[in-house]
Amino acid sequence: MMRKLFFIAVVLSFIISNRAFALLNLELTRGVEGAVPIAISAFGGEAQSAPEDISAIVTSDLKNSGRFKVFGRDVLSQSPSDVEQVQYHYFRDLGADKLVIGKVQSLGGDRYQVNFELLDVFKGKEEGQGSQSIVLKDKFSVSGRQLRPLAHHISDLIYQQILGVKGIFSTRLAYVLVQRPSNMPARYILEVSDQDGYNSHPLLSSTDPIMSPAWSPDGKRIAYVSFENKRASIYVEEVSNGSRHVVSQFNGINGAPAWSRDGRKLAIVLSKDGSPNIYILDLASQQLTQLTHDWSINTEPAWSPDGRNLVFTSNRGGAPQIYQLNPATRAVSRLSYDGDYNARASYTSDGQHIAMLHRQNGIFNIGILDLDSGQFRLLTSSGIDNESPSIAPNGSMVLFGTLYNGQSVLGMVSNDGKVQLRLPERNGEVQDPAWSPFLT
Repeated sequence: MMRKLFFIAVVLSFIISNRAFALLNLELTRGVEGAVPIAISAFGGEAQSAPEDISAIVTSDLKNSGRFKVFGRDVLSQSPSDVEQVQYHYFRDLGADKLVIGKVQSLGGDRYQVNFELLDVFKGKEEGQGSQSIVLKDKFSVSGRQLRPLAHHISDLIYQQILGVKGIFSTRLAYVLVQRPSNMPARYILEVSDQDGYNSHPLLSSTDPIMSPAWSPDGKRIAYVSFENKRASIYVEEVSNGSRHVVSQFNGINGAPAWSRDGRKLAIVLSKDGSPNIYILDLASQQLTQLTHDWSINTEPAWSPDGRNLVFTSNRGGAPQIYQLNPATRAVSRLSYDGDYNARASYTSDGQHIAMLHRQNGIFNIGILDLDSGQFRLLTSSGIDNESPSIAPNGSMVLFGTLYNGQSVLGMVSNDGKVQLRLPERNGEVQDPAWSPFLT
């Protein structure tokens, strides 16, 4: 059974599955009806010289977004790499509205020049007369190791140009892997990967539990809880070089770190004076400010985009529900009423909604609450054990833990519930996911 939320951690109960290490692999399970039809031609030159297949990565990105109906090289009988080569009637007959073409050229050594163009098929005339069809174009010079990040960047540019929303293909994920080889102690690995599961690498590997990773607003640091030396402590680690330091090591619980929007403070949960309560820790001065003062369990804080409020989970009403706290006035108001259990809330990027873990009739799903209207909607309804929602920086998707074929995996669902993806793991467990902010 999967761990539901930090409430379990507050009482130091850990349900860890006996699985081995595995990699992630993004898989679209449901897309939207009426997705934008787009053709992506193989980039000229990339098969001969480049270590990464840029057009294949862009194809995968856009297809797995669920918002595009992609015609890739597997169905295209034409692969133009120049505007002058495009036969627009072919792509119109295929049913594509847009077309992506490009080239990858070796500059010698490990340098490559990449150019791409996004074309509107219905604005193009015949071959050699299509310059007016160009909607977007760009050129880049990068090293071989930068080709995959560049491909994600191109996907972001295309996504934003067509849908008007900033893309998330260049973002990253943090999560905890649990592996337990036969006759050996369990090992917990704090790992980061690209949004599609590639380029994964560990930040920390330990035989002691790790949990609650949280990205700093600039994406350069991750705060997390580690139980090294058999006690809970909060660490902050530099993603680029792995350097880290302890920021909170009080007696009792040190947990659920959440970064302020300026990256200077952490909202954390401490039980040093009794019951778990929420504090603000100034990272520079180490000054602590206590925000909640009662004998309930108060945990899982998350900041609003404007930094004026926090949402948190509390059982002050008898069962875990979501509350909002104004740090300036200390005013607290209850937000969640649907269901008998709501937890692990966080704001969408516009500050108008919160996503949360929701239980009704013993079933855990991911839901979203409109803060203006009070309307609550379920985003998942599979009846599968779900946990730990984390919202993408553009607010379009929610990352969460779920079960697939009896294993803990990561799932994604759009904020309207229409697009669903899965990052299935092979022979392993992935838990406690956290979506990065936009990265430079």
